[in-house]
Amino acid sequence: MTISHYDVIIIGTGAGGGTLAYRLAPTGKKILILERGSFLPREKANWNTVEVVQKERYHTHEVWYDQKENVINPGTSYFVGGNTKVYGGALFRWREKDFEQVIHKGGISPELSLKYRDFAPYYTQAEKLYQVHGQRGLDPTEPTTNEDYPYPAIAHEPRIQEIHDLLKTKGYHPFYLPLAIKLNEVNRRLSDCIRCNTCDGFPCLVNGKADADVSCIRPAEQYDHVTLITEAKVKRLHTNPSGREIIAVEAEINGEKHLFSSDIVVVSCGAINSAALLLRSANDRHPNGLANSSDQVGRNLMKHQNGAIIGVSLKPNLTEFQKTLAINDFYWGDADFDYPMGHVQLLGKVNADMIAQESPSVLGLSFQEKNAFEAIATHSVDWWLTAEDLPDPNNRVTLRGDSIQLNYTENNTEAYNRLVNRWTQVLKMIGYGERIIPVSFYFRKKLPLQGVAHQCGTCRFGEDPKTSVLDINCRTHDIDNLYVVDGSFFRSSAAVNPTLTIIANALRVGDRLIERMA
Repeated sequence: MTISHYDVIIIGTGAGGGTLAYRLAPTGKKILILERGSFLPREKANWNTVEVVQKERYHTHEVWYDQKENVINPGTSYFVGGNTKVYGGALFRWREKDFEQVIHKGGISPELSLKYRDFAPYYTQAEKLYQVHGQRGLDPTEPTTNEDYPYPAIAHEPRIQEIHDLLKTKGYHPFYLPLAIKLNEVNRRLSDCIRCNTCDGFPCLVNGKADADVSCIRPAEQYDHVTLITEAKVKRLHTNPSGREIIAVEAEINGEKHLFSSDIVVVSCGAINSAALLLRSANDRHPNGLANSSDQVGRNLMKHQNGAIIGVSLKPNLTEFQKTLAINDFYWGDADFDYPMGHVQLLGKVNADMIAQESPSVLGLSFQEKNAFEAIATHSVDWWLTAEDLPDPNNRVTLRGDSIQLNYTENNTEAYNRLVNRWTQVLKMIGYGERIIPVSFYFRKKLPLQGVAHQCGTCRFGEDPKTSVLDINCRTHDIDNLYVVDGSFFRSSAAVNPTLTIIANALRVGDRLIERMA
């Protein structure tokens, strides 16, 4: 079998791999991008709630397992662009303190070797690349920066503006959610985004979402020396006899085995699948999995404590594009709780089909008529809450035959519970949360194990090879030409969406690779 050789092979096209490909494409180096999925089809079903939410049309049909060997149907997507094809586009910088050691009620969030100042210039580049809309100076927890967001904040619709104003009168600090969408509110005729009600959790039929496919892979593909192969599932990585170099990437394409070689190999499959690939590639020199002399590959899996609540009031909420507001007043705690609690942001607007999925549990009653679901959806405002989970070596990715097994136990739960209770109090105080419904529609009421959208931490970076998988530039300690560039490198998870930090890190590592190849 002939082995095609490249300067760089990138496995995966999500926020990490897609961004890295974009960064390296102008170098003139011969680059191969391998993606296990296809391009996500543009079809009417992109905006169909029954297809997207109830039938999970764009999620993988793989079966994973939990530590009790119960079946998990993971909420993850395999397409060019990875999970960014269906993300909500909320792109946050970590707070400066998130890079330091933080004491939580449930344990310790460890210090990172790099600090906010190391990431700050790459955050700025990432916000420009992904067309982030926002406004500085409104969130009291936001980190320092000398540059404004590259695009203006997305305006609130009337009901959300009213909630914003009510929160301000009570002394809180609501701010515009930083969003990666291709929206031109000044001249809507020139806007890709049409500001619809199917954005958060849905693919975008009109390519109005700034995702890794549209923003990175398609521009990278324009270079003659960049090759993208879709529906190419990488099965394992092969090393030389010493175990210090990857000499072949084995992929299955159209049912056939193909081998590719490269001077540099980058694994960007997402934190869970990247760890699984390294474990699956075990050999005599690496009996516990590649780059695993520390026994840390797959460990310290984090995915945030995420959940949603719906506030239902007598006043209708006719908002179409709802996901425009966030609040961090409880990020570092509250008057009676001296530990971090977390972050609150609006969800995309729920509709009757989402509410119907919860019948008969909604409000403790059974609704058989669609007009009941419509009534709830029409009068609701819908919130997404995030608390930090902490790295635990026992929370880990392992293999169960050809499948993935996730051993995961929640931690730091008091912070999340306090955040839910505190935000419920706030909603009631501002007068629109007469009924607060825990929800488990698309995002579930408290995201269960299968909800892995914020996965990170399985190949942590650091300076000590005994306690980390990667060095600070995301090269594996054990293998000279192997890098992991996705959420795997996180040592902690903060309490905001991880995607911008993954993107910024990919740009940072890209610069280190350019220096290496010079």
